[in-house]
Amino acid sequence: MTGNGTGDTEALREEIRRTRVELGETMEALAAKADVKARLKESAEQAKERMREQAAQTIARVRGQAARGAGMARAQAYEKGELVRAQAYDKGELVRRNPVPWAAIAAGAVATVVVLMIVRGRRR
Repeated sequence: MTGNGTGDTEALREEIRRTRVELGETMEALAAKADVKARLKESAEQAKERMREQAAQTIARVRGQAARGAGMARAQAYEKGELVRAQAYDKGELVRRNPVPWAAIAAGAVATVVVLMIVRGRRR
């Protein structure tokens, strides 16, 4: 009886210990569910984390779009610059081939400036 009684007692004690552990875990779970303030705080933390992640994704997307837009703008500016250079070269060639009209325009501009300076000098 000593062998059987001791084994049964030990088995009962082990079962009581497991039951107490389970009961403690159950009580902790119930206490956590009953703690509305802590649950709301945790929910708010989760919402903040989601918002941070969404903001980071949005920032990354906007930066990507800005980089693509800047690349396109650089390409367009380069193309416009090439066009302006070509037009300037063409105008330069036109002046080199026939400089007389341009020289007359320049002389007229110089004469206008001289006349304006003389008129202003007399008014003072």
